[in-house]
Amino acid sequence: MDLISEIFLGLVLAVFLLKSYLSIRQINAIKQHRDMVPGNFVSVVTLNEHQKAADYNLAKLQLSIIENIVSTVILAAFTLGGGIQTINNHVMISENYPLTQGLIVIGVFSIVNAILGLPFAIYSTFNIEQKFGFNNTSIALFIIDQIKGLLLAVIIGIPFLYLILWLMAIMGAFWWIWVWGAFVILNLLMLVIYPIFIAPLFNKFVPLTDETLKQKIDTLLTTCGFKSRGVFVMDGSKRSSHGNAYFTGLGKSKRIVFFDTLIKQLTPDEMTAVLAHELGHFKHKHILKQIILSFALTLVILYVMSFLINQPLFYKCLGVTTMTTYNGLILFMLLLGIFSVPFAPIFSYFSRKNEFEADDFAKKHTNKHDLINGLVKLYKDNASTLTPDDLYVKFYYSHPPATVRIANLEKS
Repeated sequence: MDLISEIFLGLVLAVFLLKSYLSIRQINAIKQHRDMVPGNFVSVVTLNEHQKAADYNLAKLQLSIIENIVSTVILAAFTLGGGIQTINNHVMISENYPLTQGLIVIGVFSIVNAILGLPFAIYSTFNIEQKFGFNNTSIALFIIDQIKGLLLAVIIGIPFLYLILWLMAIMGAFWWIWVWGAFVILNLLMLVIYPIFIAPLFNKFVPLTDETLKQKIDTLLTTCGFKSRGVFVMDGSKRSSHGNAYFTGLGKSKRIVFFDTLIKQLTPDEMTAVLAHELGHFKHKHILKQIILSFALTLVILYVMSFLINQPLFYKCLGVTTMTTYNGLILFMLLLGIFSVPFAPIFSYFSRKNEFEADDFAKKHTNKHDLINGLVKLYKDNASTLTPDDLYVKFYYSHPPATVRIANLEKS
């Protein structure tokens, strides 16, 4: 093993140890406070509810540690262990069809990777979620979802991947700009077609019929100057009892979606306050900024990749002897998961900052106590931990912890 391979292995182990350390810190923080509800939640969260949330999060963390071990072994096996090269050796069509060869190699890699991750999804759904009363997914529905996801990957993913490999092959040194353009177009197109054609393949969406809630929402939308193609209720309860709400779409396909579980959990005033928070993201242009940042980062990533895939050492040190664009693409995507970890606290920080801004917007347009009550119900019903570890929060929390968020809302 040469020096660069040793450095790569060292980075893989460092990321593994960091993730394990963060998980252990989170486990210890939850265990330490398991038998006592935080002071500002004593009147709204019972000890049983608090302990259920603790046990639920501990179960998920313990699974994540095992998943971290397995994913690290898989990463090492695909690279230094020669896994990607083995796939290449067994998938040989013809040198006259390099694009088809590339599609098959990436396809086999993706299928193997998905199969290796499937046991964790099954265990999470039918053991952890089932044990704590959140799972409503039947085995048949789970299988159907997997099949639908696979078909979508074939219908959308294969043509797009073929386009990427084709652009990389014919556009010379500046292929990365053309691939970036294709990426931008596809993502913008998906924002338009997803709510209309793709989401209904998995869930049923019906217009909101609660007239009291609908009137409150219409008033709020008018006040905030927000236009959408409608407010819809999604049958989220067919898979889980967790509640949620979100914006989706772009332009004329833009719509507001409430889980049916959320409508059952919250009062109309609390629902309106939660929606006001989501409108805060829209008014502060958080979604637009995230899209622009995503496109900018993708451009930088593609530029870096355009350099690495032409370096023989890049392949050799990662266990691949067949130097091709499609192997370079696989290797780079694997590396990206390693090198993105140090930047997680930065992205998480700005995400939490956006949540505070959206909460402040909601306070101006609705009663803050309605939002607080709604959030507390969501924390309880979703079994979110009220006592996370501070360092774990910095890395993984896209939303502020419950205690911090409620304290901010209670300010005048």
